[in-house]
Amino acid sequence: MSKSHYPYPPDEFDVRGPEGTPVGVHREPRSGWSSVWPFLLIVVVCGGLAVGIVSFLSDDGEPATPPAAEQSAGAEPEASASAEGEEPPADDEASEDPADEEPGDDASDAATELPGDPSAANLEASVVVYNDGAGQGQAAAGQGVLTSDGGFVDVAATDAPDTLKGAYEDTTVLYGADRADTASAVAEALGVDPANVQESDDVTASEQAVWVVLRSPVG
Repeated sequence: MSKSHYPYPPDEFDVRGPEGTPVGVHREPRSGWSSVWPFLLIVVVCGGLAVGIVSFLSDDGEPATPPAAEQSAGAEPEASASAEGEEPPADDEASEDPADEEPGDDASDAATELPGDPSAANLEASVVVYNDGAGQGQAAAGQGVLTSDGGFVDVAATDAPDTLKGAYEDTTVLYGADRADTASAVAEALGVDPANVQESDDVTASEQAVWVVLRSPVG
């Protein structure tokens, strides 16, 4: 091969020896990439190791979340959703609960009702109005109300006997057996509390229908 077609640059190996032979076999010069890639490999490996070490140290430094905390944290949204999805009972429903009703209400209502039907009263039955501290002329006033407003035709007015004086705190209507309707009409005409309308054996024994014991002025 002529020198004009020799592809390599001359070096020390091209110097001929004493006998005109080459000193050694010519070696092809190294490329630039073959000199650089070992350094790049070192940089990549070192960088990967550095990232791994940093990541490992970071993971070890973070405190682990206790399972109980994770469970409670996960349960809170469910509890909130349940609370938001349910509506509290209305006050009206709570007030209508039978358990809220006080015992004795029915008995109290029944006690305030008249014992008979005023419209079925016997207006010809005998009625006596006793004045027991209601004031001067109050027995006569009660008599007038029963005859004019109540329609009764047999009404007497007098002072209370000793057996009735102070026996009742409020104006009271006493009636004999089977006289509940008549006593209810008397109480209604005089405005007596239905709780103060009572049956009495004393009235039955007297063969009268109704007694009125006045403790306060009429009207």
